[in-house]
Amino acid sequence: MGEIVVILSLAVIAPLVIILHFVTKWRESKGLSNEDEKMLEDLWGNAQRMESRINSLETILDDVSPEWRKKT
Repeated sequence: MGEIVVILSLAVIAPLVIILHFVTKWRESKGLSNEDEKMLEDLWGNAQRMESRINSLETILDDVSPEWRKKT
């Protein structure tokens, strides 16, 4: 009888524990870390500043050389 309990626990309970452990780890790592969030905020700010600079340069080029867009 003791052997049956050991076999059932190894065949049923152990795989369930392993699966639940990895599901829990997967859910914990699903979100972004604080460092990742900070890096994304920095990248977003840099992209916005770059877009503003590009728009300014295009405005200047439109005033100086209105046909610059046709040259490319």
